[in-house]
Amino acid sequence: MIDKRTESLSRRQFIKGLGLLSAGIALKPKTIFGENRQSITHEIPSTGELIPVIGMGTSRTFDVGNDTAAMAELGQVLQIFFDNGGELIDSSPMYGSAEAVVGELLKKVQNRKKLFAATKVWTNGRENGIEQMQESMKLMGVSVMDLMQIHNLQDWKTHLPTLRQWKQEGRIRYIGITTSHGRSHDELMRIMHTEELDFVQFTYNIGNRTAEDGLLPLAADRGMATLINRPFQRGSLFRSVKGRALPEWAREFDCNSWGQFFLKFIVSHPAVTCVIPATSKAHHMTDNMAANFGALPSASMRKRMLEYFSSL
Repeated sequence: MIDKRTESLSRRQFIKGLGLLSAGIALKPKTIFGENRQSITHEIPSTGELIPVIGMGTSRTFDVGNDTAAMAELGQVLQIFFDNGGELIDSSPMYGSAEAVVGELLKKVQNRKKLFAATKVWTNGRENGIEQMQESMKLMGVSVMDLMQIHNLQDWKTHLPTLRQWKQEGRIRYIGITTSHGRSHDELMRIMHTEELDFVQFTYNIGNRTAEDGLLPLAADRGMATLINRPFQRGSLFRSVKGRALPEWAREFDCNSWGQFFLKFIVSHPAVTCVIPATSKAHHMTDNMAANFGALPSASMRKRMLEYFSSL
């Protein structure tokens, strides 16, 4: 468990510190979270490998084609992500030019310690799946894909044997299946009951807690890591708290914004491995990555967070 260190730290001081880090200016670690400034990490059950709890999604945000201004902004976003302990980047052929944009920008990131590359296969047919996965690896610039997932369960019975073969051959390290649609939860659970998977990806947030009823406990029981998408319910959570003050007691788990409040609620669930918020704005990435440090809310604090949010 990571101890609480900065109850009195102001949001302005916090963001300023992260901004300086992202600019490459040397800061003593104690400036932000004490002498042992470390990312919060969770374990991938199938191997014990640790990954930071805050990852990055690319849906909509990285589909910018050759827009030079957008690429420049996304370059800053990516640099901030890595400067503050980020590792896991999730993409998909479904996201337009996102894989290609990620691959191009990764060439320009400075002082990158580690990348955990994740994408998906999103097509029908074995040969089409193989061709698409090869293209994804080429676009993202990786010789080994850390995580390959079957997107929204599409033709999963066809693709899963290929993923297992590629894992055995060392071409991918982990395999998984995803959904972002509530109507697919029952089918995903049936697959989780019968198939051996390293990861499952689905939606979970403080405003949409359906996954608590089945997917999260099943993932824990089956030893599967969980990637959480739509952590802000596509912005609706922010709209629900607009004009509302963050509760003072949020400082008890090193939380200085509503974004961090929502993210830390998610990653403090014992069955959650990593959450993948998506943004194209540097200041939003700075705020997101703040949730990668400090303390996490306890079970009793999570209950308090939920009660407070539900009262708004």
